[in-house]
Amino acid sequence: MSKTSVTILDHQQINRKIKRIAYQIYESNVEEKQIILAGIADSGYELAKKLEKELQEISQLDVLLCKVKVNKKNPLDAVTTSLTANEYQNKALVLIDDVLNSGTTLIYGVRHFLEVPLKRFKTAVLVDRSHKKYPVKADFKGLSLSTSIHETVKVTFEESNDRAELV
Repeated sequence: MSKTSVTILDHQQINRKIKRIAYQIYESNVEEKQIILAGIADSGYELAKKLEKELQEISQLDVLLCKVKVNKKNPLDAVTTSLTANEYQNKALVLIDDVLNSGTTLIYGVRHFLEVPLKRFKTAVLVDRSHKKYPVKADFKGLSLSTSIHETVKVTFEESNDRAELV
């Protein structure tokens, strides 16, 4: 039996969600001069790049991108970032992923950033599936979606064809 996929967000809808999340991030950081967008590789980082572009259009914030690598198969492995701890210390930071499923990836990303004092720490996801294994939540989310545990949400970022699908 082959799996079928259903588009839950098309390109236009994703762009609207990104714009709304960018405004929410800006509103909660309006007093800041600089903000760090830490995207979890790979799709979370792609989402962070899109949010950076949107934030640059709507605000005067200096946005620094940070790529966060979490081993999803073994999250106890060391988390690595493209910025040094000194570069994000005492700054406002938003940890970004494409889909919040069980919370495993996000919680290990959060744990990494808790080792350095931050001015403000928030999380953002495009799709929140509400199958939490850990007590982690998204402060900013594009879509909350109730799904069965057997379904998968796949986010694809392609030029003019971004989409989120339920498989």
